Amino acid sequence: MTSPDHLATTAALPVLTRIAAALERLAPPPVAPVDWRGAPAYVWSGSGARAVPRLDAPALDLLRGIDSQKARVVANVERLAAGHAAHDMLLWGSRGMGKSALLRAAVRAADATHPGRIALVQVAQEALSGMAGLFATLGGVDRNFLVFIDDLGFEEGDGSGPRVLRSWLEGGVEARPANVRLAVTSNRRAIVGRTMAEQDDPINPRDVVDERLALADRFGLSVGFHNCDQDAYLAIIAGYAESFGLDWEGGDALEWSRRRGARSGRVAWQYVNELAGRAGKAI
Repeated sequence: MTSPDHLATTAALPVLTRIAAALERLAPPPVAPVDWRGAPAYVWSGSGARAVPRLDAPALDLLRGIDSQKARVVANVERLAAGHAAHDMLLWGSRGMGKSALLRAAVRAADATHPGRIALVQVAQEALSGMAGLFATLGGVDRNFLVFIDDLGFEEGDGSGPRVLRSWLEGGVEARPANVRLAVTSNRRAIVGRTMAEQDDPINPRDVVDERLALADRFGLSVGFHNCDQDAYLAIIAGYAESFGLDWEGGDALEWSRRRGARSGRVAWQYVNELAGRAGKAI
């Protein structure tokens, strides 16, 4: 004789099955594993990566006014792509002078010379805590990687961030593997915010600045970028305008920079974008 409990359980099974099926439909599909050899660039979120199928970067010959910086960065990235000894890099200085654009362009040029042998991995500052996992993954891939942290700066009083990054740079327990190099951009060589750098307190703020200067010294290649003068600004515009077939006038370009309150590679590019819009062209 079938018990009432058994009958109730049997009756409930179709309902439970339908609920389970509905939950499966609602659940997001499993994340596909990342092919670390299939894309020129990736974005690391701290817990996982997303492949970027095309690395957006200007041609190296369009990056003008930074010839010395360009030569040093391109040579170092070329070494990394070839599997030779290469430096971790700190690109510091004025905003808008092409620090991140140069890194992207250098990786794309190196990939053209050594197809499939190098990739750029961009890491947001809020994802730094997950970089140990990233390094562990990249260390097992037969490819070279430039891990890129853009516009790095630590919060006031943050001593752990600089120490962790210093450990990655110089052989700590979680140091980056041999096929990985770091590239960091920052507005200041000390990787410290303006308010901290301008503090008058001679004790604690100075200690923090010293700590972050010690971090900056760990980079084998430190490259400074400075505001461009008028000639360099106009040379940058001339290069872009020639490449895109745009007519322009020096006086108009200088007036654009005066309205913007700055002369930089970024302001020059914005002016070129304006020229293209006036001419009815896409660039």
